[in-house]
Amino acid sequence: MAQPRQDGNGNVVPIADDGDLNSDPITGEPGAHPLGTGAGGVSGAVAGAVVGGAVGGPVGAAVGGALGAVGGGAAGSSLAEQLNPTDEDAYWRDNFRKRPYADETLSYDHYRPAYRYGWESRARLAGQRWDQVERELERGWRENRGESRLGWTDARMAARDAWQRVDHRIADEREIDNGPG
Repeated sequence: MAQPRQDGNGNVVPIADDGDLNSDPITGEPGAHPLGTGAGGVSGAVAGAVVGGAVGGPVGAAVGGALGAVGGGAAGSSLAEQLNPTDEDAYWRDNFRKRPYADETLSYDHYRPAYRYGWESRARLAGQRWDQVERELERGWRENRGESRLGWTDARMAARDAWQRVDHRIADEREIDNGPG
């Protein structure tokens, strides 16, 4: 059983231990993230089909779609696995009051769904920019807001903050992987 940990304020944060290793559907290796793999696979399939169709007609579209699904699934899984929901939640709990949009009369629990929606959407919509998906996110907010009293206008800023935090972490990791210059 996973042990709880403390966040930056000394609060105990439980860590779920459901025994699910998120096994990779192809290799069986632990660590595949179902949300990221599925979203990446769909995105990759669409992109591959478009490119393949333009180059090779219907057969090219089928081949491109299949290859894009495999590549996109790997990319989406990789992004989703880089995100640790417990760490993201702890970060925003510790930092939300410093954000210019934070209403001092509202607790973190009102912002939590917006932050979660932002980082989960970033993983789910790998390869897309905020401005490309903002309308879709706005339409989905009502189903994802939980007990939050925030309307989209206010939640949007928190969701975008979480989205951008993930983007910055990805860029930082790429820079580290690619080395200087």
